[in-house]
Amino acid sequence: MNQQENSKSFLKSLPFYDERVDLAAAFRWTARLNMHEAVANHYSLSVNDDGSKFLINANQIHFSKVKASNLLLLDANDKKTLSRSDAPDPTAWGLHSSLHRLCPHARCAMHVHSTYATVLASLADSTLPPIEQNSAMFFGRYVIDDNYGGLAFEKEGERCAALFSDPKKRVMIMGNHGILVIGETVAETFNTLYYFEKAAEVYIKALQTGQKLRILPEKIAKRTAAQIDNFPEQGEKHLAAIKQLLDDEGEDYAE
Repeated sequence: MNQQENSKSFLKSLPFYDERVDLAAAFRWTARLNMHEAVANHYSLSVNDDGSKFLINANQIHFSKVKASNLLLLDANDKKTLSRSDAPDPTAWGLHSSLHRLCPHARCAMHVHSTYATVLASLADSTLPPIEQNSAMFFGRYVIDDNYGGLAFEKEGERCAALFSDPKKRVMIMGNHGILVIGETVAETFNTLYYFEKAAEVYIKALQTGQKLRILPEKIAKRTAAQIDNFPEQGEKHLAAIKQLLDDEGEDYAE
């Protein structure tokens, strides 16, 4: 067996290799879309039945450099995690360990300070009205956090996790902060994150015209959101296309 074959064999022997590849691809594409912020922000994915063990990006690694092999595998119940030599960012630990301990339906969690979602989170009224199809997708499916309490250390993370009590609401507009999206899989969660940012962009730009908004009737917004909820394999196909593009360009995210 040559060196390249040895390397591939080692990678595929990593625990939860396929999950690592999906998560690394999401990091890389987020960087491509400029939705990240320097070496901050964080994504995580639960890998066991109760959600307590999860993958997350290592501390201070740029999203464009995340690989399957450099993701950390953590235990949400391990109180010694921040004493590890490879300890995660304390705010990443505070937010994501709380989510994975206290919010069983948060299998995957993605937190960024993407431009338009953060602009929305900075407005006195952070509501996203259904003015077009993408924003209608989120009708009744987000929560607004009006009580930002500083950096997301453990107590702040626990407070945020408690706001996801309704499993139907998978997006948190974090007032004065950014956005937090949860889901069952990397594909579903990234797809939601992507479309929320696009919806927020359209809304912010519509506000900039100064003209009256064309807001959809509640009945139509509800119907549209339900239809998109049931649209077949949208997230899976989106992530598969992203991985194909990365593979075609020879990106090393799966290493």
